[in-house]
Amino acid sequence: MIAALHVCNEKCIDFRGRWQDRGVTSFQLTVDCADPGLLTRFWATALGYDIESPPDGFGTWNAYWRSVGVPEDELDDDVDAADSLVDPAGHGPRIWFQKVPEGKLVKNRLHLDLRRGGGRTVPLEQRRERVLAEEARLIEAGATRLRVLDPEGMDHFAVGLADPEGNEFCIN
Repeated sequence: MIAALHVCNEKCIDFRGRWQDRGVTSFQLTVDCADPGLLTRFWATALGYDIESPPDGFGTWNAYWRSVGVPEDELDDDVDAADSLVDPAGHGPRIWFQKVPEGKLVKNRLHLDLRRGGGRTVPLEQRRERVLAEEARLIEAGATRLRVLDPEGMDHFAVGLADPEGNEFCIN
């Protein structure tokens, strides 16, 4: 999973080298992958996000991409070619699954923590049950368990998983 984030809270340099006043910068999370359709469906299930519809006036993403000049050999074979997710409430970032030729080779340097346990105000045993229930749901959707994070003497429980292409994430 690869993501490029750049946030300037006061001033930063724009692409022409000029200083610009900035607030919080919105961003898109981009995930390099071999099968955008597979990961789009998996992460929609995991996050409760919606698969993004094509722009108005286009029945499919491929129709849209053709309209802006994307060559046929770069289009996904999937007729719909949906490769992005959006937060239905409009708060979270758009997530785009970008098809790349190379596979994942090493551990992620960035991963998502899915907060499904309820936080420290919820008793540890109840958090554990919630995390394990979510883990079972996501394993059914295509995830693989990597490890259980249950340090003795700590008020913490999480599981480390991998999505269908091996990108690590945690549920806590």
